[in-house]
Amino acid sequence: MTSHWHHTQTVARPLPLSDVMVNQLIVGNSVSMTKLKRLIGTVAVSDAPVMVLGETGAGKELVAEAVHRASGRTGALIAVNCAAIPSELLESELFGHEKGAFTGADRQRIGLIEQANGGTLFLDEIGDMPPALQTKLLRVLESRKVQRVGASVAVPVDFRLVTATHRNLEARVTDGSFRADLYFRIAVFPISLPSLAERAVDIPQILSRMISDRMAENAALDAPHFDPSALRALAAHSWPGNVRELRNVLARAFVLFPGRIVTARHVRENLLSLNLPDAEDAAQPEAPSPEEQGLPDPGRFHEALGAKGDLDLRGYLRDIEVALIEAALDRRDGCVTQAADALRLRRTTLIEKMKKYGIRRGSLI
Repeated sequence: MTSHWHHTQTVARPLPLSDVMVNQLIVGNSVSMTKLKRLIGTVAVSDAPVMVLGETGAGKELVAEAVHRASGRTGALIAVNCAAIPSELLESELFGHEKGAFTGADRQRIGLIEQANGGTLFLDEIGDMPPALQTKLLRVLESRKVQRVGASVAVPVDFRLVTATHRNLEARVTDGSFRADLYFRIAVFPISLPSLAERAVDIPQILSRMISDRMAENAALDAPHFDPSALRALAAHSWPGNVRELRNVLARAFVLFPGRIVTARHVRENLLSLNLPDAEDAAQPEAPSPEEQGLPDPGRFHEALGAKGDLDLRGYLRDIEVALIEAALDRRDGCVTQAADALRLRRTTLIEKMKKYGIRRGSLI
């Protein structure tokens, strides 16, 4: 009697194509972004309207693109910024018009809604859409037909709707500036995009992607290199402009520090506040990192704070600053100029700090 048995082997399944597309577009592995990408992959394959909520500059247009590309729709992604187009032109842009429909309409125009047929219509800043157009958009969503300005018949359309806003639409519904029936029609799947400050752990990965993209556009560029202290300084920033602001900071770094190591001081003094680096700073070689100098890794302070529970930060930082200034003066035989160089400070700045802390030893040469 022949015995038959089956050998079961666990094989790693490849990610679905939709998930791969989402990961390519949306950068970041923080908890919030991992959840966001999973939600996009789940929602994208349906036809349900999606509303992306988030602060200005957070990357809502990338979420819309990820939803479109993961949806499998063969048509185009048509993006419209409702706040950027004057209200008197927005109707013609969205719905199109027939020749002679109004003064200046010298030819037929296919509207953006029709252009999204078979694809996705992305209405950014929909909270700024005028009430009259809200009514016409609702009619399109209910009938799945669009009528050009001046036309007598409506044209069938099939598109996936994605909207985005940084405004509180529920409050606008309450005050009557946004139609409640339209709101409930478009907010079937709300997706909240976290601000950059809420996912600061993703900044190194986002920076790496931005640098790669810029180098792909122009291989002759000399990319700046952000050291660990610079990344910590970036993570500590509040980022009111979100990813758009980070992109601006990187653009400044390409101009001010091409091919150079960018430190925390450069981030604070030159990139976030947009001051030109001193000539002497540009010529001076970069100082070794604190870890290379045998100083405590700043990451260890997290453990120290966790053990005690609280800390007099001002007093602690003052004591550290005084100790380092005195050590630099001792190592440089009291020469303030050399001590300032060792601490990467301007001589006048070191003198001010010595006066502030009552450090009276040293020569001002």
